Amino acid sequence: MKCPHCSEDNDRVIDSRSSAEGAEIRRRRECLECSRRYTTYEKVKTTPLLVVKKDDSRMPYIRQKLMEGLVRACHKRPVPVDVLENICNRVEQRISQEHDREVPTEAIGEMVMAELRKTDLVAYVRFASVYRAFNDITEFLDELRPMLGELSTSEHGQDPVDPEAG
Repeated sequence: MKCPHCSEDNDRVIDSRSSAEGAEIRRRRECLECSRRYTTYEKVKTTPLLVVKKDDSRMPYIRQKLMEGLVRACHKRPVPVDVLENICNRVEQRISQEHDREVPTEAIGEMVMAELRKTDLVAYVRFASVYRAFNDITEFLDELRPMLGELSTSEHGQDPVDPEAG
């Protein structure tokens, strides 16, 4: 490592520590020529993750876009920001486990919907309605019917209520 003060390549490491939650190593170094100290940081160089859009175009993965979608879905819902951060973390962890360099938007959307369904059903429905781009009310109702059946059974201990009976 070249000293930033004298440009000599003769130093020793005085101290090493993990920083940024283990994502990088901070090293304090001392130049053996000029005796001045300086700090270096080491990070693992990773290949950027690309998102494959529906039209087959590719764009860099941006966590902020995922977070913005979650915030929109949870607007005026009792879902704290730290819960949304945890959803982002879990989705990113799954992406890194299941995909190498590219991930289809469909995969991200399905992961997010699974997380929202466990977190807040209204937010799930909001996200699904945008993500799935329903063409008509019938497609929307087809998505809701299984959830309504689960809710009626679990909340009331009985069969789903028939909306046409009455």
